Amino acid sequence: MPQTVAATTIVGKEIPVKRVPVIEVKAAEKTFPNGFRALEPVDLTLKPGEFLTLIGPSGCGKSTLLGMMTNLLPASKGKLSWWGGGFEQTGTPGKTLSIVFQDATLMPWATIETNARLPLDLAGVPRPQAQERVQAALAKVGLAGFGGQLPRQLSGGMRMRVSIARALATEPDLLLMDEPFGALDEFTRNKLDADLLELWRERDLSIVFVTHSIYEAVFLSTRVVVMAARPGRISSIIDIDVPGPRDEEFRGSPRFAALCAELSRALHLASEESGNVSGGTKP
Repeated sequence: MPQTVAATTIVGKEIPVKRVPVIEVKAAEKTFPNGFRALEPVDLTLKPGEFLTLIGPSGCGKSTLLGMMTNLLPASKGKLSWWGGGFEQTGTPGKTLSIVFQDATLMPWATIETNARLPLDLAGVPRPQAQERVQAALAKVGLAGFGGQLPRQLSGGMRMRVSIARALATEPDLLLMDEPFGALDEFTRNKLDADLLELWRERDLSIVFVTHSIYEAVFLSTRVVVMAARPGRISSIIDIDVPGPRDEEFRGSPRFAALCAELSRALHLASEESGNVSGGTKP
């Protein structure tokens, strides 16, 4: 399966994305070579255009499940399918996924433009086309005019925007994000959450997002998957049935408070299942 630092291209039989799930996880589990069982069998479907968030106590397998969805971390048992490509195949031609990690993972010696262009360079995209896509991606995340800067000249939030621009430059159908805003201050985090929702709507993306934040999960998601630990497993799934736009008014609404309370209760139950009531999940 071809891959780059920021994006993985899925190749196989093409099926219209609107008529099939983006990802199907069927009884997939993960045991590492040292014998640690990170995930019990998991069944989960990502629908086209969905914003699906994984949340749960530390060690519950959120990042492991996300890694399996990238097809970079193989399941020990069970199977995954992308865009209905069939479990025996590796995916679907013309469909791509991109990954945004917890850290911006930028090359400190390279300019912002070069960092954002890296996956396109590795994929052999002609330079004029790559430059055009990178400039559009940087503008989309509010970094137009910053292409000549070095990472050390930007704030933490701006560096994370570069990471998102790098992913968007590959023009993905599926975006996988592993707690990308966890290290940022609350103001910057809220701003990036709002920007991410706008990108999700504009680009018609399907997104899988990992977080430890109840508030972030409720604000962003169409569905929240609550996980329990030891070993990792799905405890419950909560629908966030709130149409857009979601803004600061939504954050202060009774509906937002009620959904946060519902998710908090679900996380408490997941922690009890994990034998870790005291190790709760931060808001």
